[in-house]
Amino acid sequence: MVDVYDLATRRLYLCVPVREDMAIFLPGVLKGGVDVVQLREKTLSGPAQLDQARMIASICREFNVPFIVNDSPELALEAGGDGVHVGQDDVSVERCREILGPDAIVGLSTHSPSEFDDALGKNVTYLSAGPIVPTPTKLGRTGTGVRYAVECQTRSPRPVYVTGGVNETNVAALVTLGLRHFVVVRAITEASEPGLAARDIRRALDEALLAVPVEPT
Repeated sequence: MVDVYDLATRRLYLCVPVREDMAIFLPGVLKGGVDVVQLREKTLSGPAQLDQARMIASICREFNVPFIVNDSPELALEAGGDGVHVGQDDVSVERCREILGPDAIVGLSTHSPSEFDDALGKNVTYLSAGPIVPTPTKLGRTGTGVRYAVECQTRSPRPVYVTGGVNETNVAALVTLGLRHFVVVRAITEASEPGLAARDIRRALDEALLAVPVEPT
């Protein structure tokens, strides 16, 4: 069984809000190839969000897929999640470690070279870079461009997940440029057939990775 806390080979990271059809939606996209899940819910809180988080945690355990909660290490702990993802203005990485412990997954967003430089010195499991293009999920934030994400990937000893508009049609080109880990939101959550959308993105991603020349050891 693959170590749920080892993100090095986990390529397709889904951010999803609370959904009424989560019990059907989530198994479908996990079967389609999603191998990291984050609950990113900005409007609903309290018992309803906790119930959903507990459901997601249970389903993810069945698939041996890590479940990460956005912003709240307390919710991650209460729901039985594997970790938390925080932004630059959220609770600190140090506080996340105090609450969740040294082995939990802790991810951190970066949007500029200075933020990335600072993040390299923090006790995080992975980083995210972007959004590489403007996206409705990050209103008001300009795109960082692909070059920024490629430089982050090159410099980081930990996985760097690229955010911003990743879908079936562009993921192969992003792999060709040197990127290896991808966050997807709308291309799956807004698809009429989410499981099929996940499978199509995963197929394009895996085929592109297979075409990458193997570096000599």
